[in-house]
Amino acid sequence: MELKKSYKVKSLLRLLVSVVAVAALYALSSVLHFRIDLTSDKLYTLQPITREILKNLNGEVSMKIYLDGDLPTGFIRMKRMLTETLDEFNVASRGKVRYELVNPYSAKNSREQDRIFAGLYDKGLAPTSVQQRNRQGGSSQTIVFPGLLMSFRGKEMAVNLLKNNPILSAEENLNLSIQNFEFALVDALVKLSTDSLPRIAFIQGHGELDEFETGDIEKSLSEYFRVDRVILNGDMEALKPYSVAIVAGPTKPFPEEDKLVVDQFIMRGGKVLWFVDPVAVSLDSLSTGASTLAFVAQTNLDDMLFRYGVRLNPFIVQDLQCAVIPVNIAPSGQASKFAPAPWPYFPLLIPPSNHPVTRNLNPILTRFVSPVDTVGENPLVKKHYLLYTSATSRILQVPLLINLSEIEQTPNEQHFINPNVPVAAELEGYFTSVFTNRPLKNYNHGEPFEFRAKSSFTRMVVVADADMVRNDVQHRPNGAYVLPLGYDRYTQQTYGNKELVMNMVKYLNDDNGIVNLRSRDFKLRLLDRSKASQSRLAWQVVNTVLPSLVLVLGGLIYFFIRRNHYSTPK
Repeated sequence: MELKKSYKVKSLLRLLVSVVAVAALYALSSVLHFRIDLTSDKLYTLQPITREILKNLNGEVSMKIYLDGDLPTGFIRMKRMLTETLDEFNVASRGKVRYELVNPYSAKNSREQDRIFAGLYDKGLAPTSVQQRNRQGGSSQTIVFPGLLMSFRGKEMAVNLLKNNPILSAEENLNLSIQNFEFALVDALVKLSTDSLPRIAFIQGHGELDEFETGDIEKSLSEYFRVDRVILNGDMEALKPYSVAIVAGPTKPFPEEDKLVVDQFIMRGGKVLWFVDPVAVSLDSLSTGASTLAFVAQTNLDDMLFRYGVRLNPFIVQDLQCAVIPVNIAPSGQASKFAPAPWPYFPLLIPPSNHPVTRNLNPILTRFVSPVDTVGENPLVKKHYLLYTSATSRILQVPLLINLSEIEQTPNEQHFINPNVPVAAELEGYFTSVFTNRPLKNYNHGEPFEFRAKSSFTRMVVVADADMVRNDVQHRPNGAYVLPLGYDRYTQQTYGNKELVMNMVKYLNDDNGIVNLRSRDFKLRLLDRSKASQSRLAWQVVNTVLPSLVLVLGGLIYFFIRRNHYSTPK
């Protein structure tokens, strides 16, 4: 009896200690947040800049996520990863990030459903159509809104999360979207929390692209920056209010006094995005069926860019990986009939993934692009190539006569012997003024100014193709209609030009390293479908029979241990 009583007391004490320990752990977990990310890709680890932004939030952020209801399998994974990311945001912000899952198919009838869809589209959420199989074995189209509406201090914006690169599979696009979650959310949060927008300037006065030809990118940039058009006129103060200046397609020579304004802007830490054509080509002449002459453009910027560390070579690059151009295939005397044909003068560039500016972008459309070289031995300037042509490209010298009749000739691949030609470069560091040791008393309209021969730390991006930033414009009776940047109306495909230019400007203006969040890389671990099909029966047996065998074996072991324990004389 004493032994039984002592055994009961010990059991009760153990139970009491266990209950107290669990209660203590629960109370401690409500105060302290401790997480360990054991994934090799650090899926659940936020970057330091993200934690700093979330920690310093001065208000509550609310989000409505329209990824709920009966979703295709891939979007279920997307929803799970998004909610897990936002859970980490909430912890890092000390409870200031809240989200709500909303089913966009919650309407009672089709009219109300259409109203909900139209409302989400008007707010900026981009729908995508997904084909999925139903339970009866058929297929149906489902409209999905892979995004959210973020609200902060009375302001709201749409955040579209799905990447749609046509050269990648659906699984790869979903994986790229998941990689981009942290950047997309932080980028939107910074935009909503910024009271005063940074200012950027499109430089004018030298035949640059007008407000219609850059209308689409200016509209997108205006969501993050105050965008102005500035005529320099030799005024040293013209660029003073701006953080980034954009030179988009000059066709006339830069006068020395304007070059000095840009130079001193750079010396004071200003950033410049250059879109300069080293070779001049008239597309209007080609559109009428005539020949056009490609010749060296006179912009008077060569010495300036060379001093900074880059050279634009006056050549034209052809590439077998190219876009199309409409060609009249109707016989002479009949009504025009146009058909798209590959045009090697319009290379399609596949952005590399080794830089945050170009990572995870759709192909880039270019027209009559030229090679870029980095030059100079300034150890204080780091240089990186951003864009290359494909492995099947070649370089042509100018002057060169170009005619659409070249389409009728089959390209000889043996002539394309200049693979991976760089056409864009990024430079960062401490630059030297091109006006060092030059008399300056006649500049700035004769007014004195502080000349700087060395720059503070700054960046610039140089692209040897102005058409990369130019959108098409349709002139209609009611005015000019601006087409989206990167949109090809002949193939109805949208290339990655707009996102690329946005990334370039954000990168130049980014002093905190937010754009570097785009460098995150999560490995896509997909099943080998052929191997899975071959070993299907074996895995079915393992998953159904093996658990039962383990359970039976465990029961037998427990039975024999218990029998031996109680059958042994005390």
